Amino acid sequence: MNEKMKEIALRISELRELSEISQEEMADHLKIPVEIYIEYEEGISDIPASILYEIANKLNVDMGLLLTGEETRMHIFAVTRKGKGVRVERRKQYKYENLAEKFIHKKAEPFVVTVEPREDGEKPSTNSHPGQEFNYIIEGSLKLYIHENEIVLEEGDSVFFDSTYEHAMEALNNKTAKFLAIIL
Repeated sequence: MNEKMKEIALRISELRELSEISQEEMADHLKIPVEIYIEYEEGISDIPASILYEIANKLNVDMGLLLTGEETRMHIFAVTRKGKGVRVERRKQYKYENLAEKFIHKKAEPFVVTVEPREDGEKPSTNSHPGQEFNYIIEGSLKLYIHENEIVLEEGDSVFFDSTYEHAMEALNNKTAKFLAIIL
């Protein structure tokens, strides 16, 4: 795991302890096994962006604090220049760039997500998280797997869905794809 993810894991652990929330309580809030949560907090496993969002909500902090270690301060607007968002690498398959880590009290988390084509030819692993999600395809083609459905999305297409259902994205045509994801 990269150094950035280890730093995020340490911040989460410290903030959870300061908030007097047990690991079991946090895992229950996230609806994941406590063993998985402990792996996240110990820096053993990558933390999905959607889980980071829910952890920030539970800790009553902005996700930017978890990502950067700096308190968010912007309350009127926040500009993120091209390629300058805080990057989070979740797995080899997905790379996230947070587009609003400095804005305080966000009601949503916007990311540009890059999906690399899979070499193994198998269906990608799915995840779910509380809330809703909006995805707009910026570049390439993607297959969205969501609750027993497979939907092909092309550049310019969008989808809005209940993210409590298991879902995953797969780049098609052996080319990298990018989409704007807004987690609500």
